[in-house]
Amino acid sequence: MKKGTEGNILDVLLIGGGIMSATLGTLLSRLAPEWKIKVFERMDRVTAESSEAWNNAGTGHSAFCELNYTPEMPDGRINIDKAVKIATQFEVSKQFWASMVEAEIIKNMAEFIHRTPHMSFVWGDEDVSFLNKRYTAMQQHPLFKGMQFTTSTEELSDWMPLVMQGRHLNQPMAATRMDIGTDVNFGALTRNLFTFLEDTDNEVTVHLQHEVEDISRTKDGHWRVEVKNLETDDETVYTAKFVFIGAGGGSLPLLEKSDIPEGKGYGGFPISGQWLVCNNAAIIQQHAAKVYGKAKVGAPPMSVPHLDARMIDGQQALFFGPFAGFSTKFLKNGSYMDLPLSVKWSNLIPLISAGLNNIPLTKYLIEQVTLSEEDRMQALREYFPDAKNEDWALKYAGQRVQVIKKDAKEGGVLEFGTEVVCSQDGTLATLLGASPGASTSVSIMLDVLQKCFPQQMATVNWQQKIKQMIPSYGRSLAENADSLQQVRTRTHSVLGL
Repeated sequence: MKKGTEGNILDVLLIGGGIMSATLGTLLSRLAPEWKIKVFERMDRVTAESSEAWNNAGTGHSAFCELNYTPEMPDGRINIDKAVKIATQFEVSKQFWASMVEAEIIKNMAEFIHRTPHMSFVWGDEDVSFLNKRYTAMQQHPLFKGMQFTTSTEELSDWMPLVMQGRHLNQPMAATRMDIGTDVNFGALTRNLFTFLEDTDNEVTVHLQHEVEDISRTKDGHWRVEVKNLETDDETVYTAKFVFIGAGGGSLPLLEKSDIPEGKGYGGFPISGQWLVCNNAAIIQQHAAKVYGKAKVGAPPMSVPHLDARMIDGQQALFFGPFAGFSTKFLKNGSYMDLPLSVKWSNLIPLISAGLNNIPLTKYLIEQVTLSEEDRMQALREYFPDAKNEDWALKYAGQRVQVIKKDAKEGGVLEFGTEVVCSQDGTLATLLGASPGASTSVSIMLDVLQKCFPQQMATVNWQQKIKQMIPSYGRSLAENADSLQQVRTRTHSVLGL
């Protein structure tokens, strides 16, 4: 159909119906309720991709159990810097969510967050030694106060009975435990925030089954955004002062269409995931923790094995995995042409270089793709020795696109995290990458606000409103044990943790 033009200039246009757009939209609607904001999502519902509970680990990533956040250095020391950063960011997220509960923006906190112990479990002399050193380094920091460590088979059996049931005890084993870990249904959380945005009297509208087809600059420095209504095939052109691209795996193609210099050289490497999901209620009820192990050499962070207690839509669930796979799709509901069409002259060298520099990852993915049902069950039995095939079924998880970017030395590097790419004038921001994105979404969106709205962020009005939502804003919880304890006491009380 012929394109129409929406006359009014939008203050903010958000692309994607996931946790990132929901968080940024909520923040902006509280900070500037007079701003006109539109959200566009290509699917017929929000949270249809990575934010959906079945498509992610649901771990409130706070570095309690994720061993890949605490690498061992060549001299044998454990570097906890990344763990401290992620744990601090999750505390920020919890404060924001607690404030949204208090403001009755989130109506039912029991839908989205539950206290669930986080554990790390290893075996063999080398890994037990690593876990002990990790525990020694971490438990000295206030963020990880209360972490426990044990090599006692009796205590291990008490902590995680399924993991120890039927296990041979002729090798050293160890585990750490943090009781204040959480399980988060990011789909339910996102839906709560979007419900608020749709119901609010503010100038916010959410459009489902609307796909953004093109983004380009206007002469006056605004953004011309072409949107197709997938139900009617009508196309409308919107003009926006600020655009946020938070479309998960779909963000990279839209960043390329924006043609901002800051986006040149970025590429993406898609990795899919699969879970083994338990269908035996009696087994599900015996496991009430998130038990993370050590990743194999070459495995991406999203593929760290874990036996994972979940609460999804009021029902207990038990996952194991994820198993990695490869697809050229950038979204679970995307096109097999996504990867080929993303290759440009500007990112060709980074893509090739990153591939050559990550041979172990390629080998790992080939191994994962060729796994048989019995191979997957054998991997599960490393964490649940008595697992029976008939109690588990394979379910496809979400699609992730890892960031590839230019590097002066390597030509191109593969990044396993999240990255915000902003235009120089701050009128466009794009979120790329994957884990631990959802858990740290509030900190990431605060970073977007700081980069894109520096003048407003400096005002007393915005500063006061942010501190109402995030009481610790402007202070480092990692460096102030008293403030950390006060924040945790409040948020855990409000969130029922």
